[in-house]
Amino acid sequence: MTSTLNPAGGASAPPAGLPPARRSSIRAAQTRRKWYEIIGLTTPAVIVYVMFVLVPMGFAVYYSLFRWRGVGPPTEYVGFDNYVLAFQDPIFLDALRNNAIIVVGSLIVQGPIALAVALLLNRRFRGRAVFRLLVFVPYVLAEVTVGIMWKLLLTGGGTVDALLKEIGLGGLVQAWLADLDVVIWTMLFVLTWKYVGFAIILLLAGLSNVPHELTEAAAIDGASWWQTQRHVTLPLLGPTIRIWMFLSMIGSLQVFDVIWVTSAPAVRSLGASATMATYMVDNGFFARLWGYGNAVAVILFVISFIAAVLFQRFLLRRDVEGAITGRTN
Repeated sequence: MTSTLNPAGGASAPPAGLPPARRSSIRAAQTRRKWYEIIGLTTPAVIVYVMFVLVPMGFAVYYSLFRWRGVGPPTEYVGFDNYVLAFQDPIFLDALRNNAIIVVGSLIVQGPIALAVALLLNRRFRGRAVFRLLVFVPYVLAEVTVGIMWKLLLTGGGTVDALLKEIGLGGLVQAWLADLDVVIWTMLFVLTWKYVGFAIILLLAGLSNVPHELTEAAAIDGASWWQTQRHVTLPLLGPTIRIWMFLSMIGSLQVFDVIWVTSAPAVRSLGASATMATYMVDNGFFARLWGYGNAVAVILFVISFIAAVLFQRFLLRRDVEGAITGRTN
């Protein structure tokens, strides 16, 4: 006896000729089997997530309520004093400001550059594959490698200064990594050089999904190349741009490696190039203020979480809703 398939792609429905009690029993067995499959497939991932994400987060919140130097169990309970001290520290406030500069600067600088280069590389010309490889190379380099490389290039009297003097722009020479007013903009430049390739590749992937029929139809209707990009390509590229903005924002809030390696500890200690992540390591790990460092980590998590929720609520919502289709009965 055969059974009919569910049009939604689920388990097969019981044959229509069976008694109601038998049909209910079959449906219950199918439901149990479905839940057993779901539990069996998700349990390993849930265990890993709980052990390596939720449990460490719980310990971080717990330790942040103590004044603890990492020796023995925490016993000096201070409540939310570590959080209050963080927001009273001008260096931490400078780190917050620097993170905001990196977030906004990354979106404003990387976005237009990546979009322009992606539109250029989306056109056919000789050597296009080589150019695509070159723009992606900085992204695949390790952050430590990038930091050491730019630290050598930007050191006083280094390659960048020599090049500027050679082309007659010696007046632009700065203490790129030592000037407290310049160093954060230098870090923004290095981060842009490092991560703009990722934005370009992401946008190229989005451009590959734009139907050629639409651009050809626009051209037939007399639209110029710029009008086609503005009214056809960019609206269709909107979901990809918003995904990149989300990833860039979260990455900028948590940036650590490049700034840690490139900037000098003395400059970071004055807040000129510190971010929340570097501040957390400086004050939690090296100063052995483990409770205070955990409080900073919790603050960083809360800010990132709120930013992610707000971004998804107001910008990614329509993309997510458009990807969800209702189940047909």
